[in-house]
Amino acid sequence: MELLKVVRDSRPQATRAGTWAPTAAALTATLGLAAASWVVAIRRMSGMDMGVATRLGSFAFFAALWVCMMAAMMLPGAAPALLRRAHVSGGVRAVPLFVGSYLAVWALVGVAVYALYRPHGYVAAGAVVMAAGVYELTPVKRHFRRRCRASVRSGYAFGLYCVGSSIGLMLMLVALSVMSVTWMAVIAVLVVGQKLLPAKAALDVPLALAIVGLGILIVIAPSWVPGLTPPM
Repeated sequence: MELLKVVRDSRPQATRAGTWAPTAAALTATLGLAAASWVVAIRRMSGMDMGVATRLGSFAFFAALWVCMMAAMMLPGAAPALLRRAHVSGGVRAVPLFVGSYLAVWALVGVAVYALYRPHGYVAAGAVVMAAGVYELTPVKRHFRRRCRASVRSGYAFGLYCVGSSIGLMLMLVALSVMSVTWMAVIAVLVVGQKLLPAKAALDVPLALAIVGLGILIVIAPSWVPGLTPPM
């Protein structure tokens, strides 16, 4: 709804200024890049999901895959910000720089993930998931989520705000299985929803509690959680 509102609200002004077509082109290009990134990520991740025992492969492989994953997961939720940027700039020329700097911030997160990640056990995975759930309830999370939905001038700043907003969910993905298409899709839905929908306790608190509950379940009964163990 947020994306539709941005398109609807911007269309009359953009039409009068002769910029509706570039704005629509920016939206099409952004969503097209996200869709293509999903295809590439799914193909590259095939056969690599080993649950909590997943290995990342070489740095070059993981870095390229991580950028594809971030483009697939993050760009749909970034579309309103990109539309505003294209409208303000009067065209699509500012969009590639915005997208590039936005993904560059997430690429740096990927470097940190590669440096710190190790195959791990259920207790570690459960602890990270529980911490992600607790983070959803913190003022820090609310601050970054609010800023991630606000107008920003650069993809770099937008990326920093969105990392702060989504870092708990992304660490949850890494803990469960960074090469799992299923968990990637689940986290992507949550990330996009939080970018497009305003914060509401009626939704956010149950989600946070559900994440904490998932973490507890991983610790006490990991066999009940699909995708944690290597497929036979």
